[in-house]
Amino acid sequence: MSEVKMKRGEPVDKALRRLKKKLDKEGTLKELRNRRYYEKPSETKRRMAKRAASRARHRN
Repeated sequence: MSEVKMKRGEPVDKALRRLKKKLDKEGTLKELRNRRYYEKPSETKRRMAKRAASRARHRN
């Protein structure tokens, strides 16, 4: 569980921004969105292969 301690006198929106950055860095929200619906293993492999091919294309 991610946690952000607020500093004395710190605005809530600033602490929220820090929390969002931390969650983004950990990949928590991305994983949550991916787990929202079940994805068959074959679909996962297909998606990963597509991403790898895209990365290889951009590298050259």
